[in-house]
Amino acid sequence: MNIPLIESGIACLTMPGQPQSGDRHLVQPYSNGLLVAVVDGLGHGELAAAAADLAVSTLIKHAGESVIALVKRCHIALRDTRGVVMALASFNELDRALTWMGIGNVEGLVLRAEGSPPSKHENLLLRGGVVGDQLPSLSASIIRLMQGDTLVFTTDGIRGDFAKDLSSSDPPQMMADQIIAKYSKGSDDALVLVARYLK
Repeated sequence: MNIPLIESGIACLTMPGQPQSGDRHLVQPYSNGLLVAVVDGLGHGELAAAAADLAVSTLIKHAGESVIALVKRCHIALRDTRGVVMALASFNELDRALTWMGIGNVEGLVLRAEGSPPSKHENLLLRGGVVGDQLPSLSASIIRLMQGDTLVFTTDGIRGDFAKDLSSSDPPQMMADQIIAKYSKGSDDALVLVARYLK
C-alpha cells in the first residue's frame, strides 16, 4: 500500500491588471521522496511566467537530485530569461528528513507539530541572488521531521509576518487560504504552498 508522504495546500493570486501570474509551485514525487518548490519569475506577466515555467519543468525532470544540483540546473536553463527566485525542499522518506534551500526574496518555515521539541518553528536560510543571473554560493540545510511537521513556502507577494497566526492543528489548505487572505500585499503575484509531513 502506498501511503502519501505529505498533505498539501496551495493558494495563489495574480497581480491586479496582469493576464497571468509569474508565481509557480511544484509537488513532484521521486523514488523514496518528494520535491516541493515555489518559483517566482522576476517582474510580472508573460515573461515572468515563462521563466517560472521553465524552472518548474527543469525541476520535474530531475526531482530526485540534490537541491543544490537542482538550483544549478535551473541556473543554466534560465540564462536567457529574466530569471527567478525560488525555495526548494526535498522530503527524504527513508531518513525522515527535509533538505531545503532558498534563493532570493521568498520565505520558508517548518512549523513543528504540537508536542514536538520547544522550538515552535524553523526558518529557511535565504541567500540573495537570482537563479539564471547571479547565483550565490549554495548551501542546503537538513532538518529531521516528525509526523505532523508542516512546511510553509511563500513568494514575495505575501508579507513576512504570516508565521504568528499559524496553527499546526489547521489543515494545510485552510492554512494556505488564510495566509493569502490575510497577508497578501495586493501589489504583486502571491503564492502559498503548505506541506504537512504525514509519516
